[in-house]
Amino acid sequence: MQENRSIRPATREDEPELIRLIDEVYREYGDEIDLEGYDRDLLDVEAAYREIGGEFVVLEEDGRISGAHATQPVDQDEGIVTFRRLYLPSRNRGTGAGKALMDWAVGWSREHGYHRVEFWSDTRFTRAHRFFARYGFVRAGVRDVEEGKLSFSEYHFSMDF
Repeated sequence: MQENRSIRPATREDEPELIRLIDEVYREYGDEIDLEGYDRDLLDVEAAYREIGGEFVVLEEDGRISGAHATQPVDQDEGIVTFRRLYLPSRNRGTGAGKALMDWAVGWSREHGYHRVEFWSDTRFTRAHRFFARYGFVRAGVRDVEEGKLSFSEYHFSMDF
């Protein structure tokens, strides 16, 4: 990771900047953030992640949020966690920022006793899917999501570690 980058837990104070970041990525694909529906977790990241046993982090670069990633328990007894909210602005893709965030998420999961991750990713995020495959995730299955203002399809990814 570059010297001017750091990963830290997100706080409620970060929520406006997180919303801006994720909306920026959505707009690349002709969508916009839906805080009354699919994206309502961004209005209280501590409750949606940390308070249920997960974590939400931001990648900070020169004092500005330039990436995000989160973990949420799926089944603690079975050791399954899900990853959510891996977002980078286009200028940060291909710089190692995504790998740093994924390394954080896998490390966090192992430290908390998880041994399998499963998550869904918008089918339009083809560059991210190549990254997931290189990282070791296996793609299987697709689902359609219609919630609030958003309508899209997602691929299922998983990995055991």
